[in-house]
Amino acid sequence: MWVGRRVAELPTPAFVVDEAVARRNAERMLQRCGALGLRLRPHMKTHKTLEGGELMTGGTRRGIVVSTLAEARFFAAGGFDNILYAYPLPFDKLEECAALAQRLEAFQVLVDSRDALAQLRRRRLAHGARWLVWMKLDCGNGRAGLRHTDPSALELARAIAQEAPEEVALAGIYAHCGNTYGCSGVPEIQAVAQATTTAMLEFMGTLRAAGVACPASSVGSTPSCSHPVADMGRLTEVHPGNYIFCDLQQVTVGSCQLGDVAVRVLTRVVGHYPQRNQLLVDCGWAGLSLHGLGQLPTGYALVEGHPDLKLVALTQEHGHVEPAAGVLDFGKFPLGSLLALIPYHACATAAMHPVYYVHAEGTVVATWQPVRGW
Repeated sequence: MWVGRRVAELPTPAFVVDEAVARRNAERMLQRCGALGLRLRPHMKTHKTLEGGELMTGGTRRGIVVSTLAEARFFAAGGFDNILYAYPLPFDKLEECAALAQRLEAFQVLVDSRDALAQLRRRRLAHGARWLVWMKLDCGNGRAGLRHTDPSALELARAIAQEAPEEVALAGIYAHCGNTYGCSGVPEIQAVAQATTTAMLEFMGTLRAAGVACPASSVGSTPSCSHPVADMGRLTEVHPGNYIFCDLQQVTVGSCQLGDVAVRVLTRVVGHYPQRNQLLVDCGWAGLSLHGLGQLPTGYALVEGHPDLKLVALTQEHGHVEPAAGVLDFGKFPLGSLLALIPYHACATAAMHPVYYVHAEGTVVATWQPVRGW
């Protein structure tokens, strides 16, 4: 019902996507990876939509990463295949993983422990199918995975590849360089990208020396893949995700420019409070998320076109806006007027919305509905 309408008519808060910017971001990453000779396995966790996946895979619908089984089921039902569930194998969801592994040409799981491998071996697949397993390395991010220098990493890789080759196959080694989000500027991003890549290459060399065959290596984050180092071309693939939307966090880190941010949250002024020098808007944390607190001089978001305004407080359905300095001119912001918030973290903000309004120069051209849940 909203296609063909102007975004200014949308009920707020509304999550809007500039189709041209999102498409440009997707195409740019495909070209960048192609120039390096790398496969791009885009992560779906930011947008969680079939349409976004279509853009990020260049229309192939092959070779993606997901972070929840809800995403895996959703994309599989939408015609996507070669799906990597890049989350340490959850034992309570093993049957769901098995169903997808039997159904798809290539459904792949991630492990970083012998216990997880044992779970897979206890749940054998039917009809001669094998579990396709990636092993998770921690190359400095400090979240999940084994350190590449830890002897147990080689032991686990050898076990995946060799202990039961008729049941389990080693598909690759995977590392997330999420520590790029602590960077400021391209040199720092590239230093982390180089360190992660070097660790991965060293471990792949360790595997070769030990006679462990491993067909693929994958690293990634939007910052590192936006400013790749030459050695990344010696790997097999990369797996960034946020780049299709981008956000103020990416701008702050140095991944992109403000013009690359494809998303906004539209909100309306619903109250004037001169006694506290504030506007009240109809976007609270339920429409924006709280991610961004303390990260921006403008508060929880950037009010587009109004760098002198600050979004200083959020409750569930309300936002408080005040001037950075001086007395607010309430006449510039009549009740019902529209403001556009540029979010700090697009992944967190997108997760707050059941529908995305995709527009071309301010006219809605499509609505995308993301999958939710786990």
